[in-house]
Amino acid sequence: MNYCPQCASPLAEVLVDDEIRSGCPDRACGFIHFNNPVPVVAMIVEVEGGVVLAHNVSWPKKFYSIITGFLEAGEDPVECARRETMEELNLHALETELIGAYPFPHQNQVIIAYHVKAAGEIKLNHELDDYKIVPVDQLKGWDMGTGLAINDWLKSRGC
Repeated sequence: MNYCPQCASPLAEVLVDDEIRSGCPDRACGFIHFNNPVPVVAMIVEVEGGVVLAHNVSWPKKFYSIITGFLEAGEDPVECARRETMEELNLHALETELIGAYPFPHQNQVIIAYHVKAAGEIKLNHELDDYKIVPVDQLKGWDMGTGLAINDWLKSRGC
């Protein structure tokens, strides 16, 4: 954001409660851009045979991850997990369990992660172009974002 959404003045650095923030330099306007993180729901979708990892059409070829989606205004995160599992994979969520919440500062997001047991026939939506099912004993997380949720989920299973 480069301009104030209230008065259209160019945004500048302003001091708010002893912190430098982006805001409107016009004191009469007073707009402050807090740039709060966006909530994202991530699902470790488990089906018969393992966990579904999918490839997003905009990612590098070899990168696969768990399913994610943006939380809609007023939506319960559990319902978001169920909705995104259906929308992106065409799978019915049978059980959902909260794993945890994780910072993802690279994208200014906070990730709310769930384990979802699901059933049905996988049909990818337009955002995804490939998937694989990874047996749980071969699943490995990574040190940021959704990988942290995978690591915690694996630890909770004694893996």
